[in-house]
Amino acid sequence: MSRSQAGDAGHARYTYRLRVSQAALAALEAEWARCRWIWNESVAKSKQVHAVNQNLPAGQAKLTCGPARLDQMLTEARARTPWLAQGSSVPQQQIIRDFGKSRAKALKDIKDRLPIRQRAGMPRYKKKRGSDPTLNYTRNGFRLTGGRLHLAGGIAVTVVWSRELPAQPSSVRVYRDSVGHWYASFVVAAQVRPLPATGRVIGIDWGVKETATTTSDAYDLAHAEHGKNAASKLARYQRMMARRQRPKGKAQSKGYRKAQRQVAQLHKKVARQRTDTGRKWARKVVRDHDAIAVEDFRPKFLAKTTMARKAADAAIGATKRALIEMGRKHGRDVRLVHPAHTTMDCAQCGARTKHALPLSERTYACTACGVSSPRDKNSAYVMLARAGLAPAGVDGVRPAGTPSRQAA
Repeated sequence: MSRSQAGDAGHARYTYRLRVSQAALAALEAEWARCRWIWNESVAKSKQVHAVNQNLPAGQAKLTCGPARLDQMLTEARARTPWLAQGSSVPQQQIIRDFGKSRAKALKDIKDRLPIRQRAGMPRYKKKRGSDPTLNYTRNGFRLTGGRLHLAGGIAVTVVWSRELPAQPSSVRVYRDSVGHWYASFVVAAQVRPLPATGRVIGIDWGVKETATTTSDAYDLAHAEHGKNAASKLARYQRMMARRQRPKGKAQSKGYRKAQRQVAQLHKKVARQRTDTGRKWARKVVRDHDAIAVEDFRPKFLAKTTMARKAADAAIGATKRALIEMGRKHGRDVRLVHPAHTTMDCAQCGARTKHALPLSERTYACTACGVSSPRDKNSAYVMLARAGLAPAGVDGVRPAGTPSRQAA
């Protein structure tokens, strides 16, 4: 299995399944044990520096705990600890970089005075049985030979090449998921593969009743309800876990771990179904349209409402990311539209209602021009108008009743 996803600017990730032998598995777990120890030491050092800085008098220079200082500590630790020196220095240095990024993001959120719920938390200790292995290697720490991935430290694993890499990778992340499968995620330079022009545009509005409502009925994405279809089986496995769970402090039974693995496998299957549905729909939309106006909707707040379960099952965020990634990959014009008041504006005349429409009201009726249309369809046409795109239908012809104005 492989998948590509958007990375930082100009880069993309291509992920492949790994076949790991028993010898390679033991080596990867040992490498992760060293990296986990380094992470926990970095967390301890960060807490120590913070405690010292709080007690320093005003005006005195404070201690730092950045990657440079931690690199120096790593060099000293490898010199006096043979067990640590047995592993490769590449993933050990990279986990310090990851720690530095995580700590810097948390400090920046505190400095910017973001609300506590929106802040990134400070790095925490990684528990032995509560964290999955993740090893990062730069270009000097791996090579591809004979279809196999050779990592620094003499670790060799077999890659399931479901597709060819488009370019030479600059780094690789080797990790294990919650069900015990190993993957290699390569970072390569992103390549634009333009598609033939179609002369069509489309507006997309996100929702819960339907995952995506567009200006063309042929591209509406219905709620797939993958999670709802798996709910009964998931509840069964969770009841098995509850019956077999032992008191805290005692090792769990083999039956409990089996039920726990079944729960993880089912969650993984549902996540893959949601991703597959979103990517297939995104590919269809991008293939048939030159420009796409997408509501820049962030469904995080829905997790605190009564629609939380259905909103999570809709996977709006994953579908939106797939659409944006696919559009950039194929050179399409993807425009993000701010979602404010999109359900209150009329797509025909631009008038705005005085009060927000309740969710139970599914038809938008404009009091200024008298146009009546489905609420989500009206919002989809508002996306086109705000993005400054000609609201033409799928056949390139302006449908009756569509807005004639364009956003400034």
